[in-house]
Amino acid sequence: MEKLIKIFKKKKGFARMKELREAGIQTREIAEAIETKIIEKIKPGLYKLKDYPFDENESLVSVCKAKSSAVICLLSAAAFYELTTYNPKEIFVAVPHNTDKFRLAYPPLNVYYFIDKYYQHGIIVQDTKSGEIKIYNKEKTIIDLFRYKDKLGEDVFLESLKNYLRSKERKITKLSDMAGKFDLYKKMEPYIKGAM
Repeated sequence: MEKLIKIFKKKKGFARMKELREAGIQTREIAEAIETKIIEKIKPGLYKLKDYPFDENESLVSVCKAKSSAVICLLSAAAFYELTTYNPKEIFVAVPHNTDKFRLAYPPLNVYYFIDKYYQHGIIVQDTKSGEIKIYNKEKTIIDLFRYKDKLGEDVFLESLKNYLRSKERKITKLSDMAGKFDLYKKMEPYIKGAM
């Protein structure tokens, strides 16, 4: 088991079946590690070391590891950037609209199937102590919250927008340009001016 644990530690707590097999770990050893709760199965072929010192972003990393096209979005992105005080009970994730059903046993997901126009723009990679996550940048997060304000609540959108505009890292030109790209600038402009 020590060899198996070393592999997981070297890979920041996550490993795929293929990597374990290549390192000479037998299937029965993996099954035994799951049974004794040393590792946990996230999805077929992807495992997580239970005792790894993950940070609060562990669930976000698990989702991104489970699906390479998954991008953290909406309420989960706003919470990650501390734009909102709302703490979602599930991970909000975007995938391309033609993606097959995406489910995980854990963590709970709220999957949005974005058309290419909305999926492709604003994706960045953030490094956390638990590993890398794909997430929309702050500007795209604000725009997506605006797009879904009727479904997710205008209050979360307004809180996130105000916190973004108060931030030293705000990029109003970038936000305006991106809103224009999605033909949303005129609709968003009164909110932006009202929040400043």
